[in-house]
Amino acid sequence: MLRAPEHQVPGHRAADGKLGPLVDGAGLFYKPLHGDDRGAHEVAFYSSFSSDLRVPHHVRAFFPGFHGTHILPASDGSGPHPHLVLDDLAAGLRCPSVIDLKIGARTWYPSAPDNYFHKCLKKDSTSTSLALGFRVSGVRIHLGGDAGFWQPDRDVIRRFTAKDVWRTLRLFVSSNPASDSDPSDCAYASPVYGGSNGVLAQLLELRAWFEDQTLFHFYSASVLVLYETKEVEAGRAGGGGVRVKLVDFAHVMEGNGVIDHNFLGGGFCSLIKFISEILTDPDECLTEPKKAQLSPENGS
Repeated sequence: MLRAPEHQVPGHRAADGKLGPLVDGAGLFYKPLHGDDRGAHEVAFYSSFSSDLRVPHHVRAFFPGFHGTHILPASDGSGPHPHLVLDDLAAGLRCPSVIDLKIGARTWYPSAPDNYFHKCLKKDSTSTSLALGFRVSGVRIHLGGDAGFWQPDRDVIRRFTAKDVWRTLRLFVSSNPASDSDPSDCAYASPVYGGSNGVLAQLLELRAWFEDQTLFHFYSASVLVLYETKEVEAGRAGGGGVRVKLVDFAHVMEGNGVIDHNFLGGGFCSLIKFISEILTDPDECLTEPKKAQLSPENGS
């Protein structure tokens, strides 16, 4: 039975009258293709990337598995619609905390039409993309026990300042993310962000590839981070199942032998510095990031 993803953070949710992604409960994620060039472009990227021998196996693991395309009834009731078939990145997680981070100081691609360029420029300049090199696109943090989850709505996230992003990355690894009166405790910073399989280690592994790869330029792509909240809360050794993935490839361009500086220095390294700072000073959860971290140019 196809259904809307329970743990989706950004994007349109599948519902009556609304087109959105679906999952089948067996590990597959069905993303409806855009009717314009974006859908065809993303399929072309996955088709090429999945068979490109120049991409190391360990790097490929950071990307959703690709299973072709399939015609399914659209979630908006409009009839048969082509869907991209990918791995469900939240499969097997019962109560995951999830955050989607749009990477790059600029999210438009070089040949973008004027209307798309102006749309992206407005989003980039009114969010933290220009200031930090990345922005929060969506976040869902499970609370302790059976208390539900904290998920700010899209309008709130659009108004995030650099301090809000800084605070959200701390709330993401805190046992009290919904508390407005108490400081966030960053109780899960070490098991989620640290360790040999934590977020920081995985980001550094990806960075090593981006520092050399000149195959692709990733415009408007996101880093998606997930972990099993209940496992971390229980303090189980090796628990948490921390997953770091790259998603959203409708605007990937050929690298033509040039390093992707917009993705790497324009935001990815800035994100790494934020995570590193949380691990270094977990007790300083409500302090603002150092000024040197607020400039994408300083993230390389």
